[in-house]
Amino acid sequence: MTFNPLRERGIPLDQQVRNWSELNVMPIDPDHTDPYTRCRVIAMNGIEIEAILFSHHLSRHCPDLETRQQLARVRYIEAQQQKAVNWLLPGVASVLETTIAYEQVAVDLTAWVARMEPDGYLKQAYQFGLLEDFDHLYRYANLFEMIEHRKAETIVDRVTEVMPGRPTYLHHRDGMDNVREPYNKSSAAPLSKMHALTIMSAEQQTMNFYMNTGPMYMEPIARQLYQEIGMIEEEHVTHYESLVDPGETWWERLLLHEYNECYLYHSFMETESDRRVRSVWELHLNMELEHLRLAAELFKRHDGRDPEQVVGDRLPKPVTFEPNKDYVRELLATQIDYTTLGTGYVQEAHERFQRMQDKVMGGERPPSEVVIDENRHKSGEEYRLQTEGPHPVQSLRVHR
Repeated sequence: MTFNPLRERGIPLDQQVRNWSELNVMPIDPDHTDPYTRCRVIAMNGIEIEAILFSHHLSRHCPDLETRQQLARVRYIEAQQQKAVNWLLPGVASVLETTIAYEQVAVDLTAWVARMEPDGYLKQAYQFGLLEDFDHLYRYANLFEMIEHRKAETIVDRVTEVMPGRPTYLHHRDGMDNVREPYNKSSAAPLSKMHALTIMSAEQQTMNFYMNTGPMYMEPIARQLYQEIGMIEEEHVTHYESLVDPGETWWERLLLHEYNECYLYHSFMETESDRRVRSVWELHLNMELEHLRLAAELFKRHDGRDPEQVVGDRLPKPVTFEPNKDYVRELLATQIDYTTLGTGYVQEAHERFQRMQDKVMGGERPPSEVVIDENRHKSGEEYRLQTEGPHPVQSLRVHR
């Protein structure tokens, strides 16, 4: 059955405000909940945060008082949605436990997007970032074992493997080499536009999380690892946001933000295993349908076009959190030694990359390597979670 959110009516805006008891949702049970339910919660929190931040930026550039007032009314509801979504996370989870869940989102959401992406250049961008987030998961899992004496499989539940990806110390690149070519707004598939917005939002959420939580640890290696990976998340946000066509108008972007929220809430409502959480996705979808209607009216008024010219006449196949082990292993075996040069990718280190490595490392061993050494010393061996077969890159050399 096709679903076109542009032709559906949602809850009227003046009926969307919730009181404190309605917002104070019961959190998920970290010990008995499907790990992908937690992934959906984290992903939607990132989407809502991006929606709020974008609305603020649009308001700061909008001279029309009435439009700013409408944006503010919708933004208040978006903020309530963000609180309800993020408060689904259990308070008993440590910062590091949540960090591992964030990286599981990065791995399996990016893998899904890469598999579904119709544009070859955009697909490569997602594949490239995926192998780096996969390695971040491995580094944090070792830190988790070392300082909390727990194993990451209690969080990822064996649906996502934990083992080395492209080594984290090789992720530090000159800023100019993190900027990609954007899609063309006139010819790109609507799905490509939503993919770029989705992964950008997820990585932005992770960047902000590490910037704020990293210094909360007392252990020197934890502080250092969050700092190192936090800098790479900045690179990733640059990498993904540069895929969006800068020629899109403010109203076009507003339309895409609201449409993407409808797409993801609908996707998660269709695939959610927890009935209580599914009811949150369904409620928020019905709210977002009205937000989309208002955004579409602004788009038609200011850009003079039919919204379906931008987003199409039906939602794509639902976004699904599912194991991507074979896909990740294939990329590990074929793309582990990639780095970037300008807006493209190369398999051999270049002068600008080497110069950046020298500056960042300063002749010292990076935290992402030290954490493995320290956990191996403390626990007897490094932590890995491999569900089948040998590591796909054990016999490959990274060309640096």
